[in-house]
Amino acid sequence: MSNRLIFLFLLYFTISSYAQEESTDEVKIFLDCGRCDQEFLRQNLGNVQFVRDQGLGDVHIFVVTQRNGAGGRSYEMDFIGKNDLEAINYKLTFSTDANMTRDDERRRTMEYLKLGLVRFWIARGTIDEVVVNVPTPENEEEKVEEKDPWNYWLFRVGANGFFTGQEQSSRSNINFNMSARRVTEANKFNMFMRYGESRSTFTFINDNEEEEDFKVFNNNKRLNVSDILSINDHWSYGFFGSVGTSTFSNFDLFWTFRPALEYSFFDYKDSAKKQLTISYRNGIRYNDYIERTVFNETEEYLWEHGLQLGGRINQEWGNMNAEVSFNQFLQDTRLNSVNFFLGTRVRLFKGFNFDVSGSYSITRNQVNIPGGDLTVEELLLQQQQLQSGFDYFVSVGFSYAFGSIYNTIVNPRFDF
Repeated sequence: MSNRLIFLFLLYFTISSYAQEESTDEVKIFLDCGRCDQEFLRQNLGNVQFVRDQGLGDVHIFVVTQRNGAGGRSYEMDFIGKNDLEAINYKLTFSTDANMTRDDERRRTMEYLKLGLVRFWIARGTIDEVVVNVPTPENEEEKVEEKDPWNYWLFRVGANGFFTGQEQSSRSNINFNMSARRVTEANKFNMFMRYGESRSTFTFINDNEEEEDFKVFNNNKRLNVSDILSINDHWSYGFFGSVGTSTFSNFDLFWTFRPALEYSFFDYKDSAKKQLTISYRNGIRYNDYIERTVFNETEEYLWEHGLQLGGRINQEWGNMNAEVSFNQFLQDTRLNSVNFFLGTRVRLFKGFNFDVSGSYSITRNQVNIPGGDLTVEELLLQQQQLQSGFDYFVSVGFSYAFGSIYNTIVNPRFDF
């Protein structure tokens, strides 16, 4: 009897799933966009059915974004037809800027989604409620080239902090930052300044039942400047400099200056979907230490160079980022580090996604580690950077979705 019930259940599930997939003439879309407001689009974009997997859709809308010079992002939206709509494939692009609110961005995204879906609605014959508005010739304003009063410069200022405590401990952290950025096809200039300060206080009860306060204070200041110039579609060169202080890293003062050269195996214009670059940097570093280091140095000049190979892919099946880098001090080639990173998300089959990311670093170039022994308090509270021959991070996971493919209902109750 139990076997018969199981058989009937599986038969019902199979028939209902098949009926569900064939129950609508509306265009089924799979929106593949990590930065889109999915909830807003599901609530406001009609005449379509959102589905949960690319294999279930009539249209795969694949969206990739890159940061642009206006402080916003450039969107590249591919409309890829499936099934009886596979002959329709094309691309739309648009941009946002730093002055746009989150609502402005999601509404612009929705307008371009509507624009891109028109051909699919026409092909499917579901255009009864579709309306297209365009300006009439007499209402069109004369197009004139607008001059940018800021000459492509973008400035940002920011601050953040937190304060937390208990009866026997308290902690505060404050950060200020400011940046200036100018991006054109020929040149990319960036300047970033940051100040951070953290304070922690812990109260202990000693053997004599007396209170003792232990205070931890760390601050850091840093200025980064880079200027990158284009040579052609595959070559670039640039200059990178920094200056700052850090009590955690034992720097009373440091500064660096490193010219660099980069080659892109793919055309830079294809970087939204695929990029593979190799770069080389070579320059000088000055360190003035707060405490004498394990190498018995209080200040020193170091010549360093580095090689980096990195790439990323954004495709319909998922995305992947990988990087390997090597850095070395030329005065003593034994002082070097090797860093590896890999992150990927792959759709293996219908509804199933596999995620893995991780990094591993071999660190043999920690010239800034202070000499002498650390106290137990400094060790436990991580008041100073510790010497380590390696560090790593690994994350692995998967997700599998099954069930209704048409449920576009959004219920925001108790989301806060």
